[in-house]
Amino acid sequence: MSTQSYVAANAQLLDEATTSALAETFKVLGDPTRVRILDALARGEVPVCDLAELLGLTQSAVSHQLRLLRGARLVKPRRDGKHIYYTLDDHHIAGLFTQGLAHVEERTAQPARIARRR
Repeated sequence: MSTQSYVAANAQLLDEATTSALAETFKVLGDPTRVRILDALARGEVPVCDLAELLGLTQSAVSHQLRLLRGARLVKPRRDGKHIYYTLDDHHIAGLFTQGLAHVEERTAQPARIARRR
């Protein structure tokens, strides 16, 4: 690598705090149960009791996962009486989820297209 391109690339690299925060976000997203929760919440606001029933988990298990997602600022709660409703924290999370899903679906569709050509 030339010195000039190294200096240009080095000036654009993320700082340590940003790198750590982004890695932590992806780590939280690395659990299938949490991905299923985000999938449900990408479709709209859902109370904890309905999430538990939808996912076939106990409310305690769902609450634990939601606590982790909330800590990473991926979801946010809203209380209405005895029920707590959750939604995705903001449009960035919805976009991240949508883009990740599109990436996975694109990769899983490719082998099928290649196999049909043979």
